Amino acid sequence: MKRDDDGRRDGSRDIPNMGQDHANLTLADLSPSQERQAFDLQDYAALGDGRSISIVAPNGAITWWCVPNIDSAPLLDALLDPLAGGHFTVAPTERFESARHYRRDSNVLETTFTTAGGVVRLTESLNSTLAGRLPWCELARRIEVVTGTVTMRASLVFGTRGDTVSPWLQPNANGCIFHVGPVLGLFRTTDNFRIIEEQDRTIAAEGTLHEGERALIAVIAGEDQPLAVPPLADIDRRIEVSDGAWREWAEGLHYEGPYREAVRRSALALKLLLFSPTGAIAAAATTSLPERVGGEKNWDYRYAWVRDAGYTLNAFLRLGVLPESQAAFQWLIHRLGETGAKVCYRLDGGPVPPVRHLDIPGYRDSQPVVVGNIAAEQHQHGIYGDIFEAASQFVAGGNILDQHSAFVLSELADDCAERWRIKDSGLWELQELQHYTMSKISAWQALARAVELADKGHLPSSSAPRWSRERDRIATWVNDHCWSSKKAAYTFFAGSERLDASIALAVRFGFPNAERLSTTLDAIRRDLSHTPWLGQQSPWLYRYSGAEAEESCFVACAFWLVEAYATLGRRDEAGALMDQALAALPACVGIMSEMLDVKTGNFIGNIPQGLSHLSLIHAAVSLNDRDAAPLKPGRSASVEQVRAVEN
Repeated sequence: MKRDDDGRRDGSRDIPNMGQDHANLTLADLSPSQERQAFDLQDYAALGDGRSISIVAPNGAITWWCVPNIDSAPLLDALLDPLAGGHFTVAPTERFESARHYRRDSNVLETTFTTAGGVVRLTESLNSTLAGRLPWCELARRIEVVTGTVTMRASLVFGTRGDTVSPWLQPNANGCIFHVGPVLGLFRTTDNFRIIEEQDRTIAAEGTLHEGERALIAVIAGEDQPLAVPPLADIDRRIEVSDGAWREWAEGLHYEGPYREAVRRSALALKLLLFSPTGAIAAAATTSLPERVGGEKNWDYRYAWVRDAGYTLNAFLRLGVLPESQAAFQWLIHRLGETGAKVCYRLDGGPVPPVRHLDIPGYRDSQPVVVGNIAAEQHQHGIYGDIFEAASQFVAGGNILDQHSAFVLSELADDCAERWRIKDSGLWELQELQHYTMSKISAWQALARAVELADKGHLPSSSAPRWSRERDRIATWVNDHCWSSKKAAYTFFAGSERLDASIALAVRFGFPNAERLSTTLDAIRRDLSHTPWLGQQSPWLYRYSGAEAEESCFVACAFWLVEAYATLGRRDEAGALMDQALAALPACVGIMSEMLDVKTGNFIGNIPQGLSHLSLIHAAVSLNDRDAAPLKPGRSASVEQVRAVEN
């Protein structure tokens, strides 16, 4: 297809509010003194370099940045500690309006500040090279005056992480080095900025720039390492190198459907969460952003979940992204081979730390603020299905398994066949152990994929007969114990009449009863939707029955429903729901969080949330697969039939 004038391909569809190439956000009359204020979560953007991620507010303040890794302690943390946290702010000294967008097919961010005296463009990047990440973290912020004359101020303020560290400066012949715990670094500016403050917790500089003039503000940092100090000209040049690398990566995405821009923006958000040193995929870049403002359901998502990594790997495979897919799959196999069926890991592969609380206020006074995650000690049957679905998708693309991976998978299949009857914590990581329906379906999924892999010569076949028998027993058990005739739906867990939105995923997994799955989707849409919504049925769903009393709607659930409708051949309903959900997203530059508060229309929960972005991708790809023969409600579907629809 040829491109039209603005770079879209013919047939693509403009998606309201998400990742467009015009200004997505305009905030009137922002005061530069509001450096620490907490904005609505849709107002934030994210920068990344394959190792760390910084969160950027629309007033020029970077209020979250963990150095050197996504799951390291934060160098900047005003997002959770607005009174005493750290931030790195670059903004005009007078009142301004701001508008911003990502560069097309890139994670380089551009913000335009408009003041009474002129217009300034701020271009921001966590830099990398064409060969990959740098040995240090390099946060570059280029200032260009478009019109007029504007005085800009840059402030780097260090927090104390709830009084657990005491920042200090060490001036020497090569610069003024800052130290925050084990992190050290330098604040650097071009000569047209002058340092106006240099104390242990604050470094600030100002410059008055005229039309056509530009400047560069940068922070380079590392942890417990000698630190190279690159010339400012090299840092500035690497903004464009990084932009080019993002664009080249995005050019390799194999999707040209009607939701092209939303898919590419979501893929770029997922790429931010890929931890390049190991191949791990973080669930999100932040901790303790609440599922309800003022509530207590605040979690640390800066770790790698087998579930999220498996789903992301599948999304990348569906988009033709092979290097990241192999890296993620290899990481998953090695971790599970070392530890067995664990739920989540640190990004370096180590164990997730026990939960501890930090003595800081939290986002909009939502406590607790935590490090670590209780899911690390849980058992979830979903792990089995996630890794086997990833393996199945991997080999379906013509890729191959090594003998070690085949051995690990065979052991996991044996473990699943042995353990599927026990209660677990479920996909939603609940404290109450139950026979969760989705957990049983995930166990069925694992054994179904294991049998297929063995039949095609990818796994040893000696245990395949047992896997086959247990697979069929699970399907029978689910239909006998988890089906509600009253609801005409598979329920949340055995013996319950409650519903679970995640059962929409059973369609993708190929669970063999198309008729029951179809009516389950209807029950989910009917009972778990938030209503009313602009006088019609809402696109947003709660995770399960009763969740509305304590949390917001879960963004991914709407896109799971879209994908399930499309896979079952209900394409008109799927397309209408997809359009409705995308139109109902809050205005943003393309970074989604975990949940959406239907009372305020705001995102809520940790950002950027990988599960939200990858579910959008799966929904769009499923809708775009016009060649697949749909499954017809009214008959059971074999594994092969469902897999044919998906592939």
